Amino acid sequence: MTPIPVERLRIVPANESSQEDLTAVFGTADYSGHCRCQRFKVVGWMPRDTTREQRLGMQWEQTGCDDPDAPSTSGLVAYLDGDPIGWVAVEPRTAYPKLRTSRVPWKDRAEDKDDDGVWAVTCFVVRKGYRGRGLTYPLARAAVDFARERGARALEAYAMITQPGKEITWGELHVGAVQVFEEAGLTAVTRPTVRRVVMRVDFDR
Repeated sequence: MTPIPVERLRIVPANESSQEDLTAVFGTADYSGHCRCQRFKVVGWMPRDTTREQRLGMQWEQTGCDDPDAPSTSGLVAYLDGDPIGWVAVEPRTAYPKLRTSRVPWKDRAEDKDDDGVWAVTCFVVRKGYRGRGLTYPLARAAVDFARERGARALEAYAMITQPGKEITWGELHVGAVQVFEEAGLTAVTRPTVRRVVMRVDFDR
């Protein structure tokens, strides 16, 4: 498939986007349309402890959609020639309660779980019809710049290892592939599971 031309992309904080545009990106039928990027936000088991309508409301509140003056937001939205086509979640690591109980970020590390100077990228969503065209690469770079500009001391990701010839479903790869974050300047810190790598970039303050 033809790579998406980077020069035709515009990537903005989600509060400068609209609810309508985000819904176009997330869809309504896929896992992304049901999750609405709440997997790491809901403390319990997401399908049991929240409804789709609640998750939708949570996302609107977290993103501050339709409010360009919102003091914070939870991600970035990519536009191709004005059409919304992608999302990346990027916030302080402390904004994701489920990360506190996941072993992936913490295994073999002495990290302060309450350090809000460390930010995290937890999810990519690419709109149907645009997948497989390299959009996660510019989204990851934009997430690095966004975290740095917002005062982050470091940015982490919990990337998946991909192997040539071995298919990984889109849903599993929502955390991003190792090579995507390598290209954005992150380096491996630990490898807590067979398929996961904790990656990080520290910013000069």
